[in-house]
Amino acid sequence: MINLNELGPRIIVYFGQSNKLYLDECVFYQIIICVVLAVAGILLGRNLQKIPKGKQVLVELFVGWIYQFAENQMGKKYGEKFAPFLGTMILWLVFCSSTGLIGLRPVTADINVTAGLAIVSFVVIQVSAVRELGFRGRIGEMCDPYSFMLPIEIINDITFPATLALRLFGNIFGGMIVVDMWLGLMTRLSLKLCSVPFLRCLTVIPLNCFFDIFEPLVQAYIFTILTAAHLGLGLSGTSPETAARRKAKKEKRLAKRAGNAV
Repeated sequence: MINLNELGPRIIVYFGQSNKLYLDECVFYQIIICVVLAVAGILLGRNLQKIPKGKQVLVELFVGWIYQFAENQMGKKYGEKFAPFLGTMILWLVFCSSTGLIGLRPVTADINVTAGLAIVSFVVIQVSAVRELGFRGRIGEMCDPYSFMLPIEIINDITFPATLALRLFGNIFGGMIVVDMWLGLMTRLSLKLCSVPFLRCLTVIPLNCFFDIFEPLVQAYIFTILTAAHLGLGLSGTSPETAARRKAKKEKRLAKRAGNAV
């Protein structure tokens, strides 16, 4: 049976005598991943050649795919600007969700981690949209095509980070639970045959391939593409049709006022 008290991340280190400050395993793994990605970025970015070969070919393929992905979602203007952010996000998510491959708890199986990532996405979208369009322009974009869309868009923006966080957490955490339950079952079956839990080693490989390789890639892509899509919508402003309709209404009001004044 699964111990519900052990579902959360384990605390590794306590700081101070009050034990109110501590470092859990998910934070610790994130620090390690940060260091690994930083070192890998430095090493892969050294001694770049005009004609790529070796490791540079793989790096440029990934970078080119990220820029193309960003341009497809947001257009060339904004795609080039936000491609580094989206590339960092998808790399981070893949690494954080795949730590189960080496027998560690998946980092994104912690709701605090996924909530933090979702809040980052939300802040980037809102700040970028207001900076690009201005506050009035952002409100105008949310009222596109009709003004009664404003409360609906506000609710959509508020619930967006919650859905991002819960979708990623639910899929990764659920996969972790399935693997742990399967390992427990195989251990019990093995011990009925001999003292070595051989079924635990043999039968878990397909589950690891799905939950620790395939699913992290899929969830990282979904999280990133949803962020990119909402970012593109926030930066796009009002549609040409809505802008033309509002301009025509404004000109009509001005003409009516001029006629009344005469």
